[in-house]
Amino acid sequence: MTDFSGGWPEGFRSGFACFVGRPNAGKSTLTNALVGTKIVITSEKPQTTRTVVRGIVHREDGQLVLVDTPGLHRPRTLLGERLNDLVHATWSEVDVVAVCFPSNEKIGPGDRFLVTELAKVRGTTRIAVATKTDLASPERIGEHLLDIQRLGEETGTEWAEIVPVSAVAGDQVGLLADLLVGLMPEGPPLYPDGDLTDAPEETLVAELIREAALDGVRDELPHSIAVVVEEMGLREDRPPDKPLLDIHANLYVERSSQKGIVIGHKGARLRAVGTTARAQIEALLGTPVYLDLHVKIAKDWQRDPKQLRKLGF
Repeated sequence: MTDFSGGWPEGFRSGFACFVGRPNAGKSTLTNALVGTKIVITSEKPQTTRTVVRGIVHREDGQLVLVDTPGLHRPRTLLGERLNDLVHATWSEVDVVAVCFPSNEKIGPGDRFLVTELAKVRGTTRIAVATKTDLASPERIGEHLLDIQRLGEETGTEWAEIVPVSAVAGDQVGLLADLLVGLMPEGPPLYPDGDLTDAPEETLVAELIREAALDGVRDELPHSIAVVVEEMGLREDRPPDKPLLDIHANLYVERSSQKGIVIGHKGARLRAVGTTARAQIEALLGTPVYLDLHVKIAKDWQRDPKQLRKLGF
């Protein structure tokens, strides 16, 4: 724990940084690695991040607040448009935008589209992060770094830093934290010591349930699953040394066929989702959990403004 009861030290820096990149570029995994615990969901399926969750990194010399955003993409639905609006608004509000380019993939049109959009934002420092270096050879990483530099030149983007990292292997994650803190303005801590995120517990719980529901389903389903925690609270009449947290949540899909996929044969998939999610929630909150899940249909909710509002978008 860091004690700032006598005031923060001279030269202390604090501010906001945002990881951006095309879907599945390693943004959420990097956020979790820097914070030191799981606060944002990860998935091999693209476009899984929907809510902006702030992860907080506490250090002796600074406090780094990491903003996790959806991957920028060409929207096909009203939900997609709203997610993109969220990304653009965040870029203009943070101190540093870190663009993630996975080292095991070549830079493509999606990367160019994103950097070109980012070039329109004024007054925000930009750095480039070559992610997933554990999946690429040294020669490939070298080529990748040159490609990132070239993309910056072609789009009029000046990179304050270009740094290769592997969040999974832990390579250069500490160096990235040093670089980010060094780019923050001097100022007091923005959040109390010990806080790891400012996201409500209900939001984190809903995201962990959705992550468990995404695992192993068909490629088209991630976009169609939304989770709402309807009730969450400690069960009454339990002794203080044996608490139990009751959570009642609904998983919303768009069609009856999708409902069948999520529930599975005789409910087997939904039970597996509950088992996985409950373990993750208990690890996050440190309390035994009773998790009650139901699957409901909200027809074409991604395109319906009324349904989007109901589901929190």
